[in-house]
Amino acid sequence: MGEPDGVKINMNENQGDAIGVNRRDFLKGSSVTTLMTMLGGVELLAQTNAPPADNLDQGKGSVKVAVIGLGAWGREILNNLSRLKQADIAAICDNYPAFMKRAAKDAPQAKQVADYNAILQDKDIKGVIIATPTHAHKEVALAALKAGKHVYCEAPLANTIADARDIALAAKAAKQQIFQAGLQLRSEPERLFLVPFIRSNALGSPVMVRAQWHKKQSWRATSANAEREKAMNWRLNKETSLGLVGEIGCHHIDQANWFLNRRPIAVSGFGSIVHWKDDGRDVPDTVQAIFEYPGGVNFFFDATLANSFDADYAIFYGSDSAVMVRETSESSPNGRESKAWLFKEVDSPLLGWEIYASKEKFFEEVGISLIVNASKSVKNKTAADGAKIALSPLANALKIFLSNMVHFEDALSEAQLTFKDDAQAIEEQMQTKGLYRRDPHAGYLEGYQATVLAIKANEAVTGSKRVEIKPDSYELA
Repeated sequence: MGEPDGVKINMNENQGDAIGVNRRDFLKGSSVTTLMTMLGGVELLAQTNAPPADNLDQGKGSVKVAVIGLGAWGREILNNLSRLKQADIAAICDNYPAFMKRAAKDAPQAKQVADYNAILQDKDIKGVIIATPTHAHKEVALAALKAGKHVYCEAPLANTIADARDIALAAKAAKQQIFQAGLQLRSEPERLFLVPFIRSNALGSPVMVRAQWHKKQSWRATSANAEREKAMNWRLNKETSLGLVGEIGCHHIDQANWFLNRRPIAVSGFGSIVHWKDDGRDVPDTVQAIFEYPGGVNFFFDATLANSFDADYAIFYGSDSAVMVRETSESSPNGRESKAWLFKEVDSPLLGWEIYASKEKFFEEVGISLIVNASKSVKNKTAADGAKIALSPLANALKIFLSNMVHFEDALSEAQLTFKDDAQAIEEQMQTKGLYRRDPHAGYLEGYQATVLAIKANEAVTGSKRVEIKPDSYELA
């Protein structure tokens, strides 16, 4: 299966202060939402009665799935799966007994196996979720696709472009299977709501994008066994790791591409070990990268393991407004959820929806709560009436994967019952219903392109240089 993932990292990170004045004093007794509105931010909300986004429904029934790789992120996946009614966790897999023991708490009924091939041979298990270290994805993903399993593969897909291409091409060829890349931000309802808003030039002309990820932690795991410890700390070894800009930045890079609907033409990077200097790592603990997009728009990303200040968020700047997106903490009243605020320039034109939007007084200012698909019938609602997104981005991504599998397997069973052994008729029926290619929001192509950029960005960071990216780098051939 490759080496297990033992690094203690949770990509749903704890949140620090928001941007603002006297941050530490203010936040002792106030919320991020209040601070954002104090600074002139307008909270963007999804409408309570808005129809669900494509494939966000959970459908009926459940489907048997297995999780392969039970490090910290694999256990996070299990924890989220256990809350989804469509997930029948049939098996968990890792070759490290300690990880298996910890993971079993979230899947007490699941079969425990050390060899993933036992899962692939089980015909009752329809889908697998691959959470092994990045460099071990290829072996498992290709075998799972060959075995006819639906596959959810964490992002980045691989640590080399050749391996990522092999995975993506295999997924493309597996026409009767669902493949979803673990770019969970693409499945998150708040961001699905924001995409058309930003692409419609509601912010004016795109100016720049900035994102960050700050978390003071070593990324190091310990073990009494030296060989095991080396395997667990694959993220600290440049031979196996894409570093902060790849392992973490992959999601932020993909989000920028998605929102801007563009692909970078070059990336410049810088990185160094500024804090964790004495533990033998050769992967930078602090990085900066600048992605150059067509039209002169740049995306600035920075990440560090040396300081937690301001946590993680993204800001999309336009000539008329800016939108900030970030996750709230697990301790918030509604659990972890995405929040977005709109900051308008004083000279920005009216967008038209303002006359229908909910209005609230924040200190001495009146703020506008934008509600997706809003109409006159909701103009008197307050921000508190907006839809609350209770699931984490990871849970929403897993929900889409499960939903697609349930729909697919139900339709396949119906077709087989109707047409018996007529394979051609079954295939035509499935194609007619469009179930061979249900949209996972982050499919093999999105996963491949984000991985290419993660690898190119890591090359720029480790070499402190500018790397050009040719258009054909994003194509699968």
